[in-house]
Amino acid sequence: MDVASVLEAVRHKASEDPSFLRELLASRGSGRPVATFCAAAQRAGFDLSEMDLISAGEEMYAAMLRSTNGGGENSPALAGEDDLYEDFMTELSHL
Repeated sequence: MDVASVLEAVRHKASEDPSFLRELLASRGSGRPVATFCAAAQRAGFDLSEMDLISAGEEMYAAMLRSTNGGGENSPALAGEDDLYEDFMTELSHL
């Protein structure tokens, strides 16, 4: 299962389980938020590692850069667009 599918399953469980949602949202206050988030997801049965999450964010960012102006050095800066964790946490905070 790819990271996007895992995150969709995590989102679905969080929407149905308030305690799981609270646990995921609490990861933001941790000293290691991505590690805490992934540990919570793993305890809930999801196969998601820190490296999976980070790599997926970087891959999406790289794809966006390639899609703009040929992806060369003149591509516009997309500040923070590679932070899949923060993007996902923003989605969860609106559940």
